[in-house]
Amino acid sequence: MKKLSIALFAAVAALGMAVTGAMAQAQAPAAAPLKPVSAGALASAKEILEAKGANKIYAGAIVGLTNRIKDSLLQTNLNLQKDLDESAQKTVKELNGREQEIGEEMAKIYANQFSEQELKDIATFYKSALGKKVIDQEPVALQQSSVFMSQWAAKISEEIVAKMRAEMKARGKPVSG
Repeated sequence: MKKLSIALFAAVAALGMAVTGAMAQAQAPAAAPLKPVSAGALASAKEILEAKGANKIYAGAIVGLTNRIKDSLLQTNLNLQKDLDESAQKTVKELNGREQEIGEEMAKIYANQFSEQELKDIATFYKSALGKKVIDQEPVALQQSSVFMSQWAAKISEEIVAKMRAEMKARGKPVSG
């Protein structure tokens, strides 16, 4: 029962964060326009992104988006599966390579955040032994941090539920669930 209430609490919290995130995204202002950057700054920014393997982030963007849209359309058009599959394959072929636009824009964004010299220094760092180690080990550290945060949230959630139950019981208004 305790696990069920914690799971329910976590689910409600996650739903709340998702709704809040969706509302914030809907209300978020458009990104500020980027200023023009030098060819050198853009080249260094691309070097950094290449060293960090940023292309892995968006490599399957066209296929992923197309499949999500196809699956969404299939939910209300089950009789069109074969046609939607064929349309998705055609669309992927037609849009092949467009995901590179993401890399170009990411490079411009980097180049707008750092000076040309800073970009060169960062690129040099990522080419160094320590920079390569950061690239290799950072995902591991982030994964372990994510696991810790999930465990921490579950532990703190138990404490919060217990404290709120005790408070409500003290007020003569025990809560169930």
